[in-house]
Amino acid sequence: MWRSDMSRSLASMSYRIRTYGDPVLKSRAATVRDVDGKVVRLVDDMFDTLVDSGNGIALAAPQIGVQKRVVVWDIDDDPLAIINPEVVESDGEWVFDEGCLSIPGLYVEMLRPKRVLVRGVGLDGEIIEIEADELEARMFQHEIDHLDGVLMFDRLEGDQRRDALAEYRRIEEQEGTGARSRPGEPIRRRLRLS
Repeated sequence: MWRSDMSRSLASMSYRIRTYGDPVLKSRAATVRDVDGKVVRLVDDMFDTLVDSGNGIALAAPQIGVQKRVVVWDIDDDPLAIINPEVVESDGEWVFDEGCLSIPGLYVEMLRPKRVLVRGVGLDGEIIEIEADELEARMFQHEIDHLDGVLMFDRLEGDQRRDALAEYRRIEEQEGTGARSRPGEPIRRRLRLS
């Protein structure tokens, strides 16, 4: 568990979220050997960054440039963190639009296992297991991919990958020119499975 409330401490800070093209996103993150004050502070900073993103449900440490196997998430106002997570079991299939704070504006229909069992370490240093399905299962798989240096584009093949990369480039160009349907609103695009 993170904090009992979502208030910010004076010592915490928000990081810039790294985006597609940043080499830190393509590297495997290091295993956390000791859950100490530095890790707890990192978790606090990650939550601040997640809240400041305005639309994310989860964040992996590499997305803020920290090569540690740490994930935070907040689904249904229940902020949690896990250290060194791994999927130990999975089953079923679920197709759903998937987005990424490191690939802003693009949502791609992707097939992933519907249910997962995730094992990792809590902030208290104890081993935890979480059974997750649908959105929470997808979130774990997506964030663990980040810990392994895998991005959404890497999960796509052929035409879907080419189309997704082209669409992301268009989004970047439109963001750069300020072309939006409504000023101040982020550009969003959805691509379907072929």
